[in-house]
Amino acid sequence: MKMLKIAAAILFCMTATQASAQSALQDILNTGVLKVGTTGDWNPMTMRDPATNSYTGYDIDVMNELANDLGVEVEFVATDWKTLVSGVTSGKYHMTGSASISPARAKAAGYSDSYFSLATVPLILARNADRFMDWDDLNNPDVTVAATLGTTQEKQVKNFFPDAEHKIVEAPARDFQEVLAGRADAHITSNVEAFKLVEQYPQMMIVPVSAPKAPTPIAMLLPQADQVWINYVNTWIALKRERGFFDGLGKKWKLQN
Repeated sequence: MKMLKIAAAILFCMTATQASAQSALQDILNTGVLKVGTTGDWNPMTMRDPATNSYTGYDIDVMNELANDLGVEVEFVATDWKTLVSGVTSGKYHMTGSASISPARAKAAGYSDSYFSLATVPLILARNADRFMDWDDLNNPDVTVAATLGTTQEKQVKNFFPDAEHKIVEAPARDFQEVLAGRADAHITSNVEAFKLVEQYPQMMIVPVSAPKAPTPIAMLLPQADQVWINYVNTWIALKRERGFFDGLGKKWKLQN
């Protein structure tokens, strides 16, 4: 009897382990829904319309295409940069849209293969063009540089400008708004977003630095231990890249100036 109880306990544990180890891929196919975490505040990657709670952008097109190829619906789950990783690790969503690859994030979450790269540039008000002409001009005690909490740029401002003041704002506030309002002299962001910001706000400009900093590959965040799901997404990316899907989207959303 005792042996039967032990065997039953072992079987129960194995069943529970197998259930907990079920891939996100199987969950998506079973439920018919792909859940994607997205911030909705990164033009042109993901932009949320508050009036309709709908999303547009490069990432949104990518996820709609992935869901279509999976034969499921896509559900965009609102998140912010400081909780982007924890949303994946807690199972709040199956994956995220585009995120910079970083060792810190990779400690907790997995990454897909990369499908494009970006670099960091500083932005200022155009009226300050004579004051800021390269990176070193921003690294002064009388300069305030803004960044958004939880983003790659939050760490970059501290590394790039150790002598400057750092103004870290929390979403839904954004760092560029601090520059527009005159509460910061500059902020840093990806060259991809920078092109869109100066188009949207003519009073802003990209500092004509000698070269962008921190070229970084971009990928999707996925559950770290779910190799089945990671393999599927990487296979999908490879196929779409070969067929020109990402090149076409890059042109549509003007990822390069």
